Amino acid sequence: MEHLENRELSWLKFNKRVIEEATDINNPLLERLSFSAIYQSNLDEFFMVRVGSLTDEEKENNKKKDSKSGMTPSQQLDSIYTAVRRLQPRVEEAFKKNMEELAPYGFEHVAFANATPEEQAFLELYFKREIKPFITGILVNDALPFPFLKNKELYAAVNIASKKGTLVGIIPVTHEHSERIIPLDKNGKRFILHEEVVLQFAHLMFKGCKIQDRAIIRVTRNADIMVNNKGADFRERMEELVVKRTKLAAVRLEISNQFSREAVDYICKKLKIGNVRVFNSNIPLDLSYLFKLQELDMSTELHFEARLPRKTAMLADNRPVFSQVKSKDIILSYPFESMTTSFIRLLEESAVDPKVTSIKITLYRLARNSKVISALCTAAENGKDVLVMIELRARFDEANNIEWSKILQKAGVKVIYGPKEFKAHSKLLLIKRRSTGDKFDYVTQVGTGNYNEKTSSLYTDLMLLTADREIAEDAEQVFDCLLNGTFVEKTNKLLVSPYALLPQILEMIDQQIEIARNGGKGYFAAKINSLNDKSIIDKLVEASQAGVKIELLVRGICCIIPKVEGYTDNITVRSIVGRFLEHSRIFIFGNDIKEQKIYIGSADFMSRNTIRRVEVAAPIEDEKLKKRIRDMFSIMMSDNVKARELQNNGRYVRVEPQKGEEPLNSQEYFYEEAYRRLEAKAVRQERMKEVRAKKSKKDK
Repeated sequence: MEHLENRELSWLKFNKRVIEEATDINNPLLERLSFSAIYQSNLDEFFMVRVGSLTDEEKENNKKKDSKSGMTPSQQLDSIYTAVRRLQPRVEEAFKKNMEELAPYGFEHVAFANATPEEQAFLELYFKREIKPFITGILVNDALPFPFLKNKELYAAVNIASKKGTLVGIIPVTHEHSERIIPLDKNGKRFILHEEVVLQFAHLMFKGCKIQDRAIIRVTRNADIMVNNKGADFRERMEELVVKRTKLAAVRLEISNQFSREAVDYICKKLKIGNVRVFNSNIPLDLSYLFKLQELDMSTELHFEARLPRKTAMLADNRPVFSQVKSKDIILSYPFESMTTSFIRLLEESAVDPKVTSIKITLYRLARNSKVISALCTAAENGKDVLVMIELRARFDEANNIEWSKILQKAGVKVIYGPKEFKAHSKLLLIKRRSTGDKFDYVTQVGTGNYNEKTSSLYTDLMLLTADREIAEDAEQVFDCLLNGTFVEKTNKLLVSPYALLPQILEMIDQQIEIARNGGKGYFAAKINSLNDKSIIDKLVEASQAGVKIELLVRGICCIIPKVEGYTDNITVRSIVGRFLEHSRIFIFGNDIKEQKIYIGSADFMSRNTIRRVEVAAPIEDEKLKKRIRDMFSIMMSDNVKARELQNNGRYVRVEPQKGEEPLNSQEYFYEEAYRRLEAKAVRQERMKEVRAKKSKKDK
């Protein structure tokens, strides 16, 4: 249908918006290069997960059609390959242009042929002394076994002249002592890549052989693993699966430059993939080294303006966070406000507070040196009842979470895992503290992002801290269900999937439909990462047809096309792609401020979130906080620097400032706001000091 979009193609449009940032001249040069690396990293994961999943579906049931585009798995895969190939020239052009523009700053990626004779001699010696002793060349033909090519690893491949069919040489490029960037000057800005040196001297690995052509190759493998949480040996089975994933089927072969068709066909045969899955590139196959280039020159014109998360103006330094939350609800906004001086501080204070009796938390992704883990271990060692639900199936964080679960258990923490067949993706914390006698106070935290100090400085997220007793009761129920392997069916205030989130959202949209049909101004707004849930899409179409105004901020996948006559006339969809990854989720129901309902939470509008995961969203009830969330949403919808608007033809068009309008970058605006709030707080504190000083002087 013309108002619906295929999920995979919509995601590729998102990644197209990422590569557009690599060509935006308003972004500093080194930051532009980073967007090229992000684009490639995103695409790697897309092939590993989504293409891997579609490949499995193609084998199992190729007649099953996508509900939004009507395409079979094979047709979706063909469309994906076409879209990726169409984007490749833009990706290559952006990379080459940015590298050229960095030349005046001393940066030069040197091709071996363009190196000076002295540099070439140095590189040959470097290869013989620092590379060749640590790598092995492998000859392969039908009589010799084909080596296992690791996921996303670089290999030098050579086509060798042979009278007995195809003969290919494979050289693993990297080893434990290798450095990707080989500097050719003192500061490292003039450089050549490790794999390029290996490729140049590949003939030295196969003496007596005539090499006809050579290329760097890279294989992407299926990473779509899933195991149900059944039995006490769940963690052991997850450890086995993490290892198994590295050996799953290949789904893509990348080749640098041009390579012999005969040799490509042979490698494809050994990898058991069709030529349609072969992608050529005229730039390095792994752009992750671009992040290291950022460290080689700290010139301000090459980087975004330095920004550091500020202390939140909502918390005082001289009182425990728990007692402050008892007095009022608090909203924290990342990366503009600091996680360390707010949420981590709450955990660390609670870990040593003798009156705190229990801490319960859900963990999905964590920083490498996690202060969250440290605080939880301290709490357990201090005799508190600490319950941690850690999701071992968090994709690509499985190994980290397995290790964290062991560390927590050693410290005396009670560790549980997500329910059977469902991931627990919620961001939920409940702290119980003795008040007077047998009475207890509670602080509940509900967030949109992970408890990860690193990503909290890179992702935009929101976090609610509240002492609301009904929310605490709901949170307690969530943890009881996680402990017992059941699901919350009814709540006081929280929205909790899989049973008590989607029905409530649909019901609240229905209320707006009823308002619009009765001549009122129905309104619904959402800021989410993705939208593909069929029931929500159908309800949004119904609401639009009834006259409800709908505003959607969708960073990535959006399977609804707005402004399609008769279906989505009243729907506006915008996407913000900028310096920070938009990650917060906000739901707003109603135009009347007095009756308006606002929620923040962990759930996107995807079926995996609404019906196949444990997600939690919390109401924002404090009027000042509601206004703050409304204002934030309004600012983001008014962004005319980093926002794109989805058109009824399925294309995203960058929003430009209109005549007389000032440029508005919402992310920069929120950082400035965080600075202003803190400055205003300091001014208020200084005035209070003066007032107290005058009063003290007068009393004397």
